[in-house]
Amino acid sequence: MAGRARCEALKVVARCRPLSRREEAAGCERVVQLDVRLGQVSIRSPRAAPGELPKTFTFDAVYDADSKQADLYDETVRPLIDSVLQGFNGTVLAYGQTGTGKTYTMQGVWAEPDKRGIIPSSFEHIFTHISRSQNQQYLVRASYLEIYQEEIRDLLAKDQSKKLELKENPETGVYIKDLSSFVTKNVKEIEHVMNLGSQTRSVGSTNMNERSSRSHAIFLITVECSETGPDGEEHIRVGKLNLVDLAGSERQSKMGAQGERPKEASKINLSLSALGNVISALVDGKSTHIPYRDSKLTRLLQDSLGGNAKTIMVATLGPASHSYEESLSTLRFANRAKNIKNKPRVNEDPKDTLLREFQEEIVRLKAQLEKRGMLGKKRRRSSRRKKAMDGESATENEGEDDNEDGLEKNMKNYLKEQKERLEEEKAAIQDDHSLVSEEKQKLLQEKEKMIEDLRKEQEATELLAAKYKAMESKLLIGGRTIVDHTNEQQKMLELKRQEIAEQKRREREMQQEMLLRDEETMELRETYTSLQQEVEIKTKKLKKLYAKLQAVKAEIQDQHDEYIRVRQDLEEAQNEQTRELKLNLSISVFWMFSHFPVSPSLPPFPLPFQPVSCLSSP
Repeated sequence: MAGRARCEALKVVARCRPLSRREEAAGCERVVQLDVRLGQVSIRSPRAAPGELPKTFTFDAVYDADSKQADLYDETVRPLIDSVLQGFNGTVLAYGQTGTGKTYTMQGVWAEPDKRGIIPSSFEHIFTHISRSQNQQYLVRASYLEIYQEEIRDLLAKDQSKKLELKENPETGVYIKDLSSFVTKNVKEIEHVMNLGSQTRSVGSTNMNERSSRSHAIFLITVECSETGPDGEEHIRVGKLNLVDLAGSERQSKMGAQGERPKEASKINLSLSALGNVISALVDGKSTHIPYRDSKLTRLLQDSLGGNAKTIMVATLGPASHSYEESLSTLRFANRAKNIKNKPRVNEDPKDTLLREFQEEIVRLKAQLEKRGMLGKKRRRSSRRKKAMDGESATENEGEDDNEDGLEKNMKNYLKEQKERLEEEKAAIQDDHSLVSEEKQKLLQEKEKMIEDLRKEQEATELLAAKYKAMESKLLIGGRTIVDHTNEQQKMLELKRQEIAEQKRREREMQQEMLLRDEETMELRETYTSLQQEVEIKTKKLKKLYAKLQAVKAEIQDQHDEYIRVRQDLEEAQNEQTRELKLNLSISVFWMFSHFPVSPSLPPFPLPFQPVSCLSSP
């Protein structure tokens, strides 16, 4: 049964990196200013007239160049991870121009605790929560994929050349067929999975960034939790966390790359353009069709954009004047995205949980082990009674046969005792001279068969015990399976951080609301002592309104210019694809005629297509 869904706005925060050494050396001007207190970003055009107002955007939170990784995580991301642990779907995606710090925000510097990004911090958060929980069983799985040139690759697969397919299930939604998934039991294991995938991710060097991500990467964490409900039944909640590091948008003219880089940039820009179209359609209110299928990225993020998920977008910005157009485009993109409404709900008792399969398999294996070990328990009890009769002391610990290690030890002792008894009986038969040789041989063969059956039973039991232990070790039991290294002071410190982050968020929302109300009620509160004063004040208002009108006109012109630039980029991408199509068709035609030569006595070879019409420009 799923929890009731309610509308929730997509949360958008902006983060601006400091000027790079290259930008400082080139004498670039800073055009982006952030007001952390009000959650506002102002951007001024380097070609603006002296009196022209900067463009201002308001977000849920903004983080300047002095902000720390922990500030962003505690204030913005931590509540989302808590929701995932409660059974909600969650997504964190970083969007922005290449070289603005998306990968740093998502991953950071793993070796330095103060610079660890959202992904490693979420690992610590998830497993710390599990270690502190009580009476709950957890199963944590991790997958890692990338979308490179509109092809989906599994970064954890042995065969990196294999392209994966998107499928859709009416109940679970969009999924990736044959995507590998690894069960992880602690932070070290999930970090190892992350590092393995990062080694095979597509990166390259451009003028904008020496180590630029050339693909969209998604690290998927599935947290399944089982606990007993008020009705006495076991209930399972499944939370899915998508950690998305998008490839950076970039203009062909600024990229300065050759070879595969222009083709990669074309594919990246096309998918980001499709993402922008989806966001525009969602916030438009008039669109009856949302173009999720225009890109594999938008299909994978279908739940995150207007669906069953809580979503955070981190818009990363470059402060330099030469990145003005890209930063303004990112701000407009993020400003549209904050109007998206999602409908998150708790994923309770889904049918396809791996945790339920593990639990059922463990119960089945345990039943088989107990069935095999029941005689052993009786034997151990009888041996303890024998020791007591002989005056030997029996410790209380010998009665603890309920745990798995005791059961396994019990079975081994029982099998060993049975084997010794059979060997003794075999020796007694051999020493018994009263038996006829044929009867003695028959009895010896029976004992040999019993010893062989016992050996097979021992092997099967050991195999069952090993499988049982392996299955149970993958399940994390809150407060028992993971060693919790945090003390009470650290717990209190985390609670204080959460309280401070929540207080900052409330203060920012109150200040934004007060600022909006002040503007609306300014005229109602104003009184004039003279006609001259009224004329002066209203003249100032008129000038202010005129400046706003000019700003709106400039905004319209900027939007038109941006539309032209995007159209030119799309035309370049279309021309590139057309050239590639022409080349492929020419190769196909050449191959066809070289392998199927046309005989002079026969009519021309019929082509399944018309090359001229295919190659003509649209």
